[in-house]
Amino acid sequence: MRILVTGAAGFIGHALSRALLARGDQVTGIDNCNSYYQVSLKRDRLATLAEAGGNRFAFHKIDFSDMAALDTALAETEIDRIVHLGAQAGVRYSLENPQAYVASNLAGHVNLLELARHRQVAHMVYASSSSVYGGNAKLPFAVEDRVDHPVSLYAATKRADELMSETYAHLFRLPLTGLRFFTVYGPWGRPDMMLWNFTRRILAGEAVPVFNHGDMYRDFTYIDDIVSGVIACLDHPPADDGAEKAGGSVKPHALYNIGNSRSEHLMTVIGLLEEACGRKAVLDMLPMQPGDVHRTYADISAIQADLGYAPITGIEVGVPAFVDWYRAYHGV
Repeated sequence: MRILVTGAAGFIGHALSRALLARGDQVTGIDNCNSYYQVSLKRDRLATLAEAGGNRFAFHKIDFSDMAALDTALAETEIDRIVHLGAQAGVRYSLENPQAYVASNLAGHVNLLELARHRQVAHMVYASSSSVYGGNAKLPFAVEDRVDHPVSLYAATKRADELMSETYAHLFRLPLTGLRFFTVYGPWGRPDMMLWNFTRRILAGEAVPVFNHGDMYRDFTYIDDIVSGVIACLDHPPADDGAEKAGGSVKPHALYNIGNSRSEHLMTVIGLLEEACGRKAVLDMLPMQPGDVHRTYADISAIQADLGYAPITGIEVGVPAFVDWYRAYHGV
């Protein structure tokens, strides 16, 4: 298949593109390679894709919030399906730079919907987030739960993407699948994410900021398990048959959680990092941060039932694998 991947220089986009190339697909990647974190990491990811894909991988450095630039760059590119992973990420950064989230996550999402509509693609899979569940007290989080009370602008933009997608599925019968990712981690991850930040600090002997005094729980999902779920969804567009899909739509629009379906205590993860790094962490216990949630926990029964999704990597394996990659990448 000929697949367009947005955010191809990003963490999940890079891992997905590698998997698609490995199975023989043709991948066109787009990314604006912004400076939210070091561009050198994004370049290194792209280099691995160019090496793996050869002439089956093409890349365009563009900002997909610019519709004219998007149309121009892809004018000669044939597209069968789209995986739209590009976005302005980060809960805490949305407090500092809300305009970046409006441009990328709102305008950018509409642009990809328009591209999918006019190219009549067979399916577009897009990234949502577990952040849409906000401060829900019910656990685990299920796609049937109400998600009307986001606690960060980032979460609000991701919920808006789901609603706009529902509209396009209704008006244009465009097959769409939204994926609510739960705390993704693993090799080639993002420097702003917890595991990278904590590993760097532990190895450097710096204090590790531990919010809510360590009373935090996350559904940590290894990158390989995320990619297997994305590909399973990509290969199975929701049918336009009037039947109710996961998430409640009767249009060709499904919503799935992709997580490990285990809520891990933050201090347990820190212990695994200490063991993998071979040194104790210096802990700086801090209060809860604005926009954060206490606990995440994915109910993955919908994607299990529909697509047979089954994550296989626990934190006991995934955390040391990340630390091994980090040390090799940085030579430490």
